[in-house]
Amino acid sequence: MFVAIVLTLLPTANFADENDHEFQKILVLGDSLSAGLGVNYEQTWPSLLQKRLLKNNLKYSVVNAGISGDTTSGGLSRLPKLIDKHQPSFLILELGGNDGLRGISLKAVRKNMRGMIDIAQNKNITVVLMGVQLPPNYGETYTRSFQDIFSSLASEYSLVLIQGTLKQMITDNLMQSDGIHPNVDGHIEIEKTAWSQILPLLTSN
Repeated sequence: MFVAIVLTLLPTANFADENDHEFQKILVLGDSLSAGLGVNYEQTWPSLLQKRLLKNNLKYSVVNAGISGDTTSGGLSRLPKLIDKHQPSFLILELGGNDGLRGISLKAVRKNMRGMIDIAQNKNITVVLMGVQLPPNYGETYTRSFQDIFSSLASEYSLVLIQGTLKQMITDNLMQSDGIHPNVDGHIEIEKTAWSQILPLLTSN
């Protein structure tokens, strides 16, 4: 959603015991929003989600595959190996912000997102999309068209769409000084929104 250009490779993190076969995997494929640029790792929204899952006695292990600076093309190339390794039941796609900041064509972003959705669904993995909003200085036409990619894909594939409002995040002081990355309180708000959207999927699975 709100991401940096610098690419930082971090080891994929599991927050619950991956050796416990009773735990289903939730794979988060994302960028710096998930990797937690500017905050401590335990303060990231995937970490907070894992804590809430355990608190509610839901046996899911969150696999945080967020890499700062990653793009939809990078996610598309990484996804097959991540699926083979972790065998997730759910995929939360949190990518696209860096594509937008770099001015990547809307057609390419849509194609990459569609590719990741198709790969996951062909493996019977439930896909959840996290919407992306860009700063207004990228122009109203591009920013609106970019944001519409995610809502249209969610509609086309009947996916849950996790979506906040960048303007409201800024107004509520939930962003770091760069105006792009959420602060600690911002991650808390993102996790709350994500939780409310995915809980029905988890309890019905």
